[in-house]
Amino acid sequence: MKKRKIPMRKDLLTDTMQPKKSLVRVVIDKEQNISVDPTGKKPGRGAYVSLDPEKIKFAQEKDILQRSLGSKVPDAFYEELYAYVDHQKARKELFGDQ
Repeated sequence: MKKRKIPMRKDLLTDTMQPKKSLVRVVIDKEQNISVDPTGKKPGRGAYVSLDPEKIKFAQEKDILQRSLGSKVPDAFYEELYAYVDHQKARKELFGDQ
């Protein structure tokens, strides 16, 4: 059986290449709306971040997403992103990679 290629993406927070499934995409569209993109298919400029809640807190302190996306990132979005990442991390611990 032929081995499938695993898509890799660069994690904005750790600056390492990781499998796409272990990251979440943050996207900014033409109207400057920032959102979490779990499907990875929304149009706009995207950045991949790791599923580590501590790294999200660090990104908020250092304005890493703001510099990468080129727009002000509201605190409410960081709360939404933190909740999403925390939930996904808990799911991976319970169910493993699926």
